[in-house]
Amino acid sequence: MISTQNLTKRFGPLVALDNLTLEIGPGEIFGFIGPNGAGKSTTMKVLACLLKQDSGEAFVCGKNTKKDADAIRRLVGYMPDFLGVYDDLTVDEYLQFFAAAFSVPRSRRRAVIDQVLELTDLTEKKQAMVDSLSRGMQQRLGVARVLIHEPQVLLLDEPASGLDPRARIEMRSLLIELRKMGKSLMVSSHILSELAEMCTSIGIVERGKLLYAGSIADAYAKVRSAALDVGGDGDPANASLRERIVVVLHRSSAPADAIAASLRGDSRIAAVSVESSTTLTVDLRISETDGHAFATDLLLAGGARIHSLAPAEIKLEDAFLKLTTGALH
Repeated sequence: MISTQNLTKRFGPLVALDNLTLEIGPGEIFGFIGPNGAGKSTTMKVLACLLKQDSGEAFVCGKNTKKDADAIRRLVGYMPDFLGVYDDLTVDEYLQFFAAAFSVPRSRRRAVIDQVLELTDLTEKKQAMVDSLSRGMQQRLGVARVLIHEPQVLLLDEPASGLDPRARIEMRSLLIELRKMGKSLMVSSHILSELAEMCTSIGIVERGKLLYAGSIADAYAKVRSAALDVGGDGDPANASLRERIVVVLHRSSAPADAIAASLRGDSRIAAVSVESSTTLTVDLRISETDGHAFATDLLLAGGARIHSLAPAEIKLEDAFLKLTTGALH
């Protein structure tokens, strides 16, 4: 659905995209992650045929952005991070304007507009002035606008930017519904927890370079494997963290503080933190299988009665921090 090969874009001495190569399949919600200035918006503008790359190739639905720009613009719905709206128009007038701009036949405009208003839950706001809408409603109007010409691919740059928690949940539900309708979505966001809950795959970009592209599960696996590195001298005491486990104690167990004290000092344990009177987080320096058995034995020896013991959950924020350097342009 979307493909780029060695995509490069410069603005004077600034390299905004540096040989960026990625693939997004049909029916995906692809989360595009990166710090400010990483190249996310530039990538979307090239794919939307609003910018021309300096070198490399980009394809949308098999069409080349250099040769088939007009065709691609009819296949793509692009929503920038700051959506310009016409404040002196009603919601209906605003959508009528864009329906005409995209040459939606006059005979079909009413039906198409009513459909996107219903999909974005704005039917009751049809006659409201655009500048009277809340931020969340304006963002939903932006999505309605990009759906007017029935595109196959949606490029949404920070669609949840500035929204309150309820509006973010509504936006997430809308994007999931659009995927169910057969749309392919590329979504950039700084709200990583939102992406983790709806994306089928992600890409992490920094300084114009693609650092990772694939499933969220594979990103988590990559973070786990990166934690398996052992110190150069091969001494387990100098090994990096191999596994982090969360231990929940039974209420009849010895207190978490006492259990933590019994664990500290063993060279196979990197750190122990007390989360509550019944919960510990233990960083191990040995493999997961051996580590769980070892930790269980050590906990029991220290007077613990274990309610549960499991690997600590890795979040998308953890993967992002591990796979990026924090470098800015």
